[in-house]
Amino acid sequence: MAFQPRSPASHNQMLGRRTRDTYVTTIEDELENAAAKRLKRFDSTGSSLLCDYSEDDKTRLQLPSPASREVTDSEAESDQDEIFPRSSQQTDLESTLPPIKTDKEAIAGYEARRATEEGELDLRERLGQRNWIRGKSSIYVDAFNLTLETVLEDESHLFNEAEMAVFRHWNKLNYEAQYLYVRLFLRKTAAWHRLNRLDYCSDVQDISVTATELSNSFNLPTLPSFGHETHIEDAPPCGEDWGTSFTFADRSEGCISTLEEASSLLRLDELKIIAKEAKIQGKNKSELLSALWRTSRSQYGLGWSGFRLSALENSTELEQCERIEEGTSGASERVKANRNSHFLQKILVFTGSCIRLASAPLKLFERVHLVFYRSTEWTDKSLTTIILARISKRNFPDYIVSRSANIFPSRSALLEFEASIRTQFQVDDMLEMGGRLNKEGLQKVRDIFEEVYPRWENIIMEEQYKEDRIYETGEGAYLRRFSPAWVYTRIVHKGAYVLGRFKEHKREHQILTELLNQHLFHGARRGAWYQRKALLEEHYMWALEPDEGRSEVEQKKHWKRMALQTCEEGLQDRDCHLIYHYDLQKRITKLEKSLKVAKRQQHEFGHVLLSKAVERTVEGIRIEVEPRPSRKKKGGKTIWVDEREGGGECSVEAMSLSWYRDQGWKGYHSEGGIVRTLFGYLFYDVLFAYIPNVFQTPYQTCPLDLHTDAFYPSRASEINHRLMEIANGDGGRLLKEVYDREVEKKTCVVGIDWSYEIEDLLEIVRCFRGEALATVCQVMAQEYQQRGGGMPDLFLWHPEKLDVMFSEVKSEKDRLSDTQRLWIHVLTGAGIKVELCNAVAKRIVIR
Repeated sequence: MAFQPRSPASHNQMLGRRTRDTYVTTIEDELENAAAKRLKRFDSTGSSLLCDYSEDDKTRLQLPSPASREVTDSEAESDQDEIFPRSSQQTDLESTLPPIKTDKEAIAGYEARRATEEGELDLRERLGQRNWIRGKSSIYVDAFNLTLETVLEDESHLFNEAEMAVFRHWNKLNYEAQYLYVRLFLRKTAAWHRLNRLDYCSDVQDISVTATELSNSFNLPTLPSFGHETHIEDAPPCGEDWGTSFTFADRSEGCISTLEEASSLLRLDELKIIAKEAKIQGKNKSELLSALWRTSRSQYGLGWSGFRLSALENSTELEQCERIEEGTSGASERVKANRNSHFLQKILVFTGSCIRLASAPLKLFERVHLVFYRSTEWTDKSLTTIILARISKRNFPDYIVSRSANIFPSRSALLEFEASIRTQFQVDDMLEMGGRLNKEGLQKVRDIFEEVYPRWENIIMEEQYKEDRIYETGEGAYLRRFSPAWVYTRIVHKGAYVLGRFKEHKREHQILTELLNQHLFHGARRGAWYQRKALLEEHYMWALEPDEGRSEVEQKKHWKRMALQTCEEGLQDRDCHLIYHYDLQKRITKLEKSLKVAKRQQHEFGHVLLSKAVERTVEGIRIEVEPRPSRKKKGGKTIWVDEREGGGECSVEAMSLSWYRDQGWKGYHSEGGIVRTLFGYLFYDVLFAYIPNVFQTPYQTCPLDLHTDAFYPSRASEINHRLMEIANGDGGRLLKEVYDREVEKKTCVVGIDWSYEIEDLLEIVRCFRGEALATVCQVMAQEYQQRGGGMPDLFLWHPEKLDVMFSEVKSEKDRLSDTQRLWIHVLTGAGIKVELCNAVAKRIVIR
């Protein structure tokens, strides 16, 4: 099905944003019409976390936040607010790469490795030999072209003849034109850019000449007309009409025709000059622009007489203004023109010539990157990371690279997936980014849902057929993430929420039932669906469904029994996330009490309720910095005195760790680093076993599906066999074998921190009971990404008692998060000791 395309600007603004799940799960929330109850959800569609790396890696790798991204010399401009990082998240492909520096120095180091010999090398030779020629290569251009070459080598069937012609014209562009295009591609891709403010002098000698080359028209082969006889594979995407020619970029001459479009290009000082002559006021740039637009629509022709040419900054701009004035003064005398045209011309004097990337080639190259990264959330760092990983002097595991061409089996599948992603962004934009939605906004989301729903029903059946008859065991798990059904399922999920807001609970119940009947997509959401379905059955469905001769009291009891059955099914569902079990158990207890179920027939959850950690109090000396009058007191890490290790300053975790060492424990402040390291060692062979489609490059530290809910089912047999070995006490042998084989190469493997001493690791495995270690590893294998956070701060082991323990350190007024409580439940449920260490100040020192 076709969807209305969105502008690249609106589309790109949503790239990389995580959105909140606003599903109402309690009757009180709905009755009060308040904000939906916030549940701690683990969405399998999320990005990988930095916690995949060791603590030492985190220290070495300081990832810049989008708001503070450094601008390289060739990118610097006077106004840095135009720099637009697409996303702060990692793609699946990035999450598999080793932690490497991708900052300004790393990029400069890449481009500093130049060949001393003359002659040009192609891209792959330059990457392989680390040879470069100054002014003829850039990490951004190399990464962009590597992306294009890789996609065309393996998946050229996804593009039609006209698009292939665009790629051929791209390859014929000179280096400077490619460089300018790629740098603009990584910025506000749909925006106009002033040539007089683009400073790429180190790579582009004449920016105007290069811009002209990009705006030249290139011929395209004529595509057949798209009637009923034409196969859809050759049809252009919705909103992309190539015609018989195209340009890589548009120029402002003749294209900028509205005051709104032109005035947004002004600097604040320039806008103030225009505002002064127009006699408008405003406190900031936004208010000045709004006032200018209102004035242009309401007042007519003052001509150019009031505009002080002396305000212009240089003689070139003055000459441009004089020429414009000479050409328009006669016309203004003959007819009263709207002030809009006058302001427009004045603004263009300031801005000079501008350039923006043409829409059709831009969307085409975005599609190329979607295919390469298997994600819409790639960034400028995504482009550079894979290049820096490729040239880094690191050793990677041995595995079979399988960049399969059947991720998108056909061009139509790719185009539908892309269209579904844009539709998803549209829904998220309305639901999550626009504040509290009114009825009109909710109706728009519902209209999208109603359009998607029939296609979703059909494609679910198609995917189930492929799962049953085409895919080998586990092969389709990762591929399903690139099916439009994956995106449509999320839209249907949002549609069910909107139905609830409209009080159409019967239809909502039907949709939730259909969502639960399929087991292929968004398994991490099943717990929320069970919760909502049970709520509807308990409170609403008795009045919406026929009573079949039952009295009102019996009808209510009937639907409460249905709600009870739904909760039981949720607890028995292997795909229902553990974090939802506690709420389902509470609802079961409440329903059984309401239905007056006999005590002997009631469920008993005492053995599975969230276990509490043992309370421990550790006293120490806390240091407080005397606040300055001009500085507001901010929260942050507390400072303590390490009395047992020389009396120096330390963190609260280090102070607590010293206390435990006095009690005979060994330990690390690792926050899960030890567990991830053990998992990397013990599951090394399983991680790098051959599974189709999950190893796309030779530079991965883990399979692509490790951070998804597809990892475990794709390797269930191998994982269960390894868990049995660990439970039987073979963990030490497995760890030692991997260490002996890989330690000299310091192989880059997700989670493994080679700085941990092998003697400590082997001692830890000996102190772990086999069954307990296997349980922890099973949790990591099932939900590696979700379990990356919330692990207790300290990992401790006692060599003499052969015991291990986790300790969560809390200062005064600190509270446990949901993920921390869940980890405590998992660990205590496995028979592992967990303590909640409360650090209390016995004395406070002011400095």
